[in-house]
Amino acid sequence: MTLLAIETSCDDTCAAVLGAENQVLSSIVSSQVALHELYGGIVPELASRRHCENIRWVVEQALLEAQTPLADIEAVCVTKGPGLVGSLLVGVAYAKSLAYARNIDLVGVNHVEGHLLSPLLTNPDLTFPFIGLVVSGGHSSLYLARDWHDYELLGRTIDDAAGEAFDKVARMLELGFPGGPVIEKRARSGDPEAIKLPRAWLGKESLDFSFSGLKTAVRTALERQKKISGDIIGENFVSDLAASFQEAVTAVLVRKTLDAAERYQIKNVAMAGGVSCNGYLRQRMSDAAQLQGVDFFLAPPKFCTDNAAMIGLVGRRRLAAGLIDDLTLNPSSRLPL
Repeated sequence: MTLLAIETSCDDTCAAVLGAENQVLSSIVSSQVALHELYGGIVPELASRRHCENIRWVVEQALLEAQTPLADIEAVCVTKGPGLVGSLLVGVAYAKSLAYARNIDLVGVNHVEGHLLSPLLTNPDLTFPFIGLVVSGGHSSLYLARDWHDYELLGRTIDDAAGEAFDKVARMLELGFPGGPVIEKRARSGDPEAIKLPRAWLGKESLDFSFSGLKTAVRTALERQKKISGDIIGENFVSDLAASFQEAVTAVLVRKTLDAAERYQIKNVAMAGGVSCNGYLRQRMSDAAQLQGVDFFLAPPKFCTDNAAMIGLVGRRRLAAGLIDDLTLNPSSRLPL
C-alpha cells in the first residue's frame, strides 16, 4: 500500500509518501525558521497562515519526488495532535478534504507517537520493548514502549521542555533562533565545567524532568557577570555558559533515560525529537548506553525533527489495526499518548 502522510503540528509544513515495507519514497519539509526568527520564537498565528500557503505545494512536491501520482495514494495519514491548534487544523482539514475527494482512508496520528517510533524508520534491529526518550521544543517525555500502541509514560517535564529551554537560553545570550543549533555550535568552544549550574533530579525515584530552575540559574549567572564586567559580556564567557548549560541538560536526560532502562530491565533505548539532533547529547547518550550494556538507537537528524515520514510509519500500523478515522476527525492541542 502506498500512503501519503501530512504533519503540521508546529511550524514545519511536512509531507511524505511511503511505499511498501515503510519505504520512504519522499519526505518534504518546508521550514518557517526565517519567518519566526524575527520574533525570537514561534508565533502561532503566523505559523498557521504559512501552513495554508505551503501545504498544497509541499504535498505536490512529495508526490513528484516519490514519482507517485495522486491516483495511486490509497490512504492519507495526518497529525491530529498535540501541537498548535491553528497549525494542526490546516493539516487535518487538507487531509480530510483529500480523503473525501479521493474516497480513501483517513488516519489521524499522535505527533508524539510519531517521534517515539521514528527510530524504527532506519533501525530494523530496534525491537519492542524499549525505553524511548522524546525530547523536542514542546516535549520532554520518557516512555516504556511495550509494543505498537502500547506505551507507558514514565516521566515528563513538569515545566519547560528541553528544546524550549534551549530557545530561551539562546535568547538570553543573544545567540539567535532556534536555540538548539546555535547553543551547540557556541558550546564547542566553551568549557562545560566552567560555570556551576544545577541539575533537577526531583527525588531518587522520579523520572520527571524540570528545566525551569536551570534556565533561572543561567539568567543569574549572566546578570552576575554583567555586574562584574560592567554590562560587557565576553565571548569566552558566553561560550562557557552555553557549554555548561548544554552539559546540565544532557546530564539529566542521559541519567534518567538509563535509570529507566535499568529499573525496567530493558536492553533497548531509543531517542527522538528535535533536540536529539544535538551531537553532544547523541554522543553522551551513546557512550553511557555502551557502558551500561544497553543498545542505543537513533533516527537520522532528518527524521528527528518534525517530519511526515514518522506520521506515515505510525499511520500504516493504525490502518492495519483497523483504527481508521472518519470526516469528524478534529485536532487536539493537548492530545495524550
